[in-house]
This record gives sequence, C-alpha cells and structure tokens, in this order.
Amino acid sequence: MSAESSERRPGVVMHVRCPDRLPEETYRQVLEQLHELSPVVEARPPTAALVDLRGALRYHGASAAHLGEILRLRTVSRYGVDVRVGIGPTVTVAATASAQVQRPGGVLAIEAAEAADWLALLPVQDLHGIGPRQAATLKRYGVDRVGLLAALPAATVQRLLGRAGRTAVDRARGIDPHTVTPRRLPASVGVQYRFPHDVLDGAAARSALLGLVVRLGAELRRRGQAARALTLTLTFAGGPAWEKTGRLSEPSGHEDDLRQLTYQLMDAAGLQRGRLTGLALRAEDLADADHVAEQLSLDTARRARLTAERATDRIREKFGPGAIGPAAIYRPAS
Repeated sequence: MSAESSERRPGVVMHVRCPDRLPEETYRQVLEQLHELSPVVEARPPTAALVDLRGALRYHGASAAHLGEILRLRTVSRYGVDVRVGIGPTVTVAATASAQVQRPGGVLAIEAAEAADWLALLPVQDLHGIGPRQAATLKRYGVDRVGLLAALPAATVQRLLGRAGRTAVDRARGIDPHTVTPRRLPASVGVQYRFPHDVLDGAAARSALLGLVVRLGAELRRRGQAARALTLTLTFAGGPAWEKTGRLSEPSGHEDDLRQLTYQLMDAAGLQRGRLTGLALRAEDLADADHVAEQLSLDTARRARLTAERATDRIREKFGPGAIGPAAIYRPAS
C-alpha cells in the first residue's frame, strides 16, 4: 500500500471516560491499562484519555469494540472502575460516542462509513467540542441537530460563533485533523486539608500547612520518589483559589527541604484578612529517589534531622501515620 493511500485510511481512535472524581492514583492505573492495548495513549486529565488503535488491531488480532470490552473487564476486575468507551475514525467521533454511552460502563463503536449519518441525528449540544453557549446560540437560529449544523456553510456558522464556527462545521461533518499525541500524566502526588471553619493566616493555618508537608514527605519517601517542584493552593471563603509553584534547588523528599519551600510559597501569598477554607500541596516533576545524588553535608543538625526522619518513618509504618510528628501539627485548627 502506498504512503498516499495509507494517509487516506480512516483512523481508529478510542476515547475513554472514567467516572467523575476518580482518585488520581486510580486514573494513572487506568492509563497503564491503556498502554497495554496500544503504545499511543494521550492522557486527558482529570478522567479521560485517547488511544490510537490502528497498530493495536493487527497486533491483538481483535476488533476495536472487542479491545474496548477487554479494557472494561480489566478496569472493573482490577480497580473496581467501569469506564465508558467510544470508538470512531476521528477524535471528535470517538469522544462524542463515549458521551453517548448511557450506562455506567459500555462501548459504542462507530464505523467510518457510518460516522456522518450517526452524528447528523444527535442534538447539537452532544457534539464534542460544542459548549453550552455555542449550542444555545445555534438553537436560537433553529440549528438543534448536528445534521443541520453540517449542512450550513462554514462562513454562516462563523458569523454566529466566531472563529470556532468553521471548526464546529467540520466536526459536524465528521472531519477532524487532530491526532492522538502520546502524552503521559505528569508525575505528581498531592495532599490536602480542609478547615472545619474559616481561619486567618496564623498558628492554625501554619499547623495545617506543616501537617501537609509531613504527609507529603512521608508519601514521597514511601514511594521512593523525590520532588523537583511544589505547588501550593489556597482556597478562600467566597473567593477564588490562589496557586503558586516553586522549584526546589535539588530534588528532595525530605521534610526539611519541602517545609522551607512550602513556607516561602505561603509567604508569597501575602495574606492579610483573607479567610482560608482549605490548603493543598502537590509535589510535581517527580524523580526516582535512588537516582538523586545525595550531597554530602557538614551540617550536623541536618544530618541529625535526617536520621530522625528515618526513625519516624519506621514508627509510622508500624503504628500508623499519626503516631508521631512535629508537635505543632497536633495543634487544634481553631
């Protein structure tokens, strides 16, 4: 088959939707299952992913729909997660199909030859990429089905929706040049704390912040990982969240290093009378701790703290995460 004819062959794209509010660790496990089906997987956090199945079909000797059922069986049996799977010749068709799966899990496969006719019957708001405002605008002009949108001149829809109009018409006709771009979920781990009632920046807030540092450091060391960056997120009563990221001078999972950067991020917020409702701390750009060079230090106090840290990790492993920690984290948040 020539390169030109190969380019004209329709793609086979799988779009996977996980349940809402899925824990990040479970989402990562689902992504690993996708990599067992195909090496071309694009993570679309927080709960979706795309898979290019063209090479996988021949490798597995199975249909795309069968691979979708295999994925569902594995995620349910291994993680208790039932996913919705849409399959189509383009990203738009596959993503639209996965949203049409009504039950908690299921597979809907649309063949390339059927795609335009199948899309035409759907409500316009069900087309992947059409937002609520765009759908409302189209409906005001009587365009309530994807088929009606596909029949309109692109220039007309552009006058209604702006620059997104031409893309919307192409999608309605089953045309989508986007391809699956391999993208793994960035390595990260986070912890969070919600105050029982609103607090100002003070002893209660700093106590909770230190508690997050201790929990995050313990989790990193348990995983054998080190963070290159930290992101602190503050949520306020009746206001938007504040977020800032800082990078460590060297990758680390030690409380000393994490605490120093976390406090710098907190100070950068410049809190005055803002009432905090919650804190979140995320370690990002993770590295394998075994591959991180440990700098020799003449600081005897730091060496002593690291020795104590190893001892506290053993105590927590034996008696639980709350068995030991800095005195300040046991202060009531009041």
